[in-house]
Amino acid sequence: MEILWSLVVGVFVTAGVYLMLERHIIRILLGLILISNAVNLAIFTAGRLTPGNPPLIVLGSVLPPDGAADPLPQALILTAIVIGFGLLVFALMLLYRAYIETGSADIDAMQHSEEDQ
Repeated sequence: MEILWSLVVGVFVTAGVYLMLERHIIRILLGLILISNAVNLAIFTAGRLTPGNPPLIVLGSVLPPDGAADPLPQALILTAIVIGFGLLVFALMLLYRAYIETGSADIDAMQHSEEDQ
């Protein structure tokens, strides 16, 4: 099952890089979202996909029971989702400001500095 999800991560990264190489800012933003989701899925896949018990420790025990899921990738993914959302909002506002300043959503039209005008 991990091989299938690894291939899905590869497809997400490929599509994200392809979109980030486009000239339109919305496609760049969608590529950023795809790469962010690919990283989250890669962390989740690296944490072993087990349909086992929840990672809860029984009262009086030191370790979780055998076959319990690993809680570390789950915590990392929750943190990465929050950071990815913050990055998405920051990039969206930055691209919106660039669109307002230049009047175009094309990257080639945004490459001119203030001195060129």
